[in-house]
Amino acid sequence: MKAVQFTRFGAPDVLELVELPVPEPGPSEVLVRVHAAGVNFFEVLIRADRYAATPDLPMFPGVEVAGIIKRAGPGADRSLIGTRVAVPLFAIGRGSGGYAEFVAVDGGAVVPLPDAVSFEAAAALMVQGLTALHLLRRSPVKGKIVLVNAAAGGVGSLLLQLARRDGARMVIAAASSDEKRALSLSLGADHAADYTAPGWQEDVKRLTGGAGADIIYETVGGAVSKAALDVLAPCGELVLAAMGRFGLEAADVEHMLDDNQSIKGFSLLPLLTPEGVREDLAALFELAAAGALTVTDGGRFPLHQAAEAHLAIEERRAVGKVVLVP
Repeated sequence: MKAVQFTRFGAPDVLELVELPVPEPGPSEVLVRVHAAGVNFFEVLIRADRYAATPDLPMFPGVEVAGIIKRAGPGADRSLIGTRVAVPLFAIGRGSGGYAEFVAVDGGAVVPLPDAVSFEAAAALMVQGLTALHLLRRSPVKGKIVLVNAAAGGVGSLLLQLARRDGARMVIAAASSDEKRALSLSLGADHAADYTAPGWQEDVKRLTGGAGADIIYETVGGAVSKAALDVLAPCGELVLAAMGRFGLEAADVEHMLDDNQSIKGFSLLPLLTPEGVREDLAALFELAAAGALTVTDGGRFPLHQAAEAHLAIEERRAVGKVVLVP
């Protein structure tokens, strides 16, 4: 089979296509023919050795796939053969191997995929869908003014829709281009702002009548986090999901304390349980199948163009979810 690896850290061109044996499903395992593999921003950081942890090399990236079960190993449920499934590798202790034509996993780890949900949409609803879902659980939005940074990205585009469903009083989408802001508005945001424009905070203050946002979901980090504090309401929450990109200084935190504001950290993996993942993905798939949750296609690339997929994310050209289609 074909798979993607990198043997050194660096630019997207370190990603290379290699030939590997098709994995043999072991006891209780199933072999899944991959039809879509999700590509994530943290994988871009890992490839460049800019993530919170440095992996061993060679590295075979990819933590979420969707496809069809082709074979069952000893003791696995043979009735699963031929079924469409999602495989959240990241949630079962498998932090790699998804950029490939096949994966072998425990049969109990796969999640049934409704016919109405595409493989590409399933890939979008794993890491990013679960992230959006748990961000809202960490800081419920009912009756509140919410600002979503990077609102046209994979997480942001789902988060703003779920925030609207959960009863947010106002959803403001912050994004870096006209196209991204238009997409955010089409997905249900009340207003959109350009967080790359000088003085964008004044637009947010005007939209909120000077009050600011009660909750800011921040996935960009660095200078964007610092700038967002200007529009955080007194007693508001900054929910920071930009791991490894913390850009606040002691003076910023002291000012937050004076305004009774708080920073809430977010890391997805510690919040997950096997049963919870299955239930949450089933709920997300149900919403998508019913047309109640729109998954934005950020681009589909064959395996041999994995470098182009990474570049699209790295240059922030992509909206929604970028996937590889082996």
